[in-house]
Amino acid sequence: MDVTALARPDRLWSVEEVLSSPSPVPAAAGVYGWHFEEPPHPELPGRRLLYVGMAPRRTTTRTSTQNLATRVRYHCRGNAAGSTLRLSLGCLLGLELRRVGSGRRLTFGREGEAELSRWMADNARVCWVEHAEPTALESRLIAELDVPLNIDQNSHNAFYRRLREIRAQARSRARELPVAS
Repeated sequence: MDVTALARPDRLWSVEEVLSSPSPVPAAAGVYGWHFEEPPHPELPGRRLLYVGMAPRRTTTRTSTQNLATRVRYHCRGNAAGSTLRLSLGCLLGLELRRVGSGRRLTFGREGEAELSRWMADNARVCWVEHAEPTALESRLIAELDVPLNIDQNSHNAFYRRLREIRAQARSRARELPVAS
């Protein structure tokens, strides 16, 4: 696969389109790329690819049951506990991260997650490519593209340390606050 399919796609889909029924996102394995009209942080450029992901994710013990449709839609309306993209975006936008439930999960709370979802609806655009072996392809994309919102396998990126620092500060503040209801 040519990396331009995600970096300079023929078509970008809005959050509204992704969440429509039926969704244009296929229920298949593959990789996806998130572009942002306005950047979530002043040090990042707008109107370009900032994050790539894949579905399903394979670990040493199991393979995820997710596919492109479920994963992309989760990024649109899920929460920071289940989406590293949402966690990074919310932290960069200055939303307050909180411990929820048992106190182990971290999200931006009901209002913060809703605010993040609105921001994404206004600014996020996504594209995808079906691929039978997304794990190796995602690794290649992270190595070849400048995707500053990716953490895993991306320590070579110029924004990597800054993003990790911002996320660590948000987690530290969240640990000092009471568990949110």
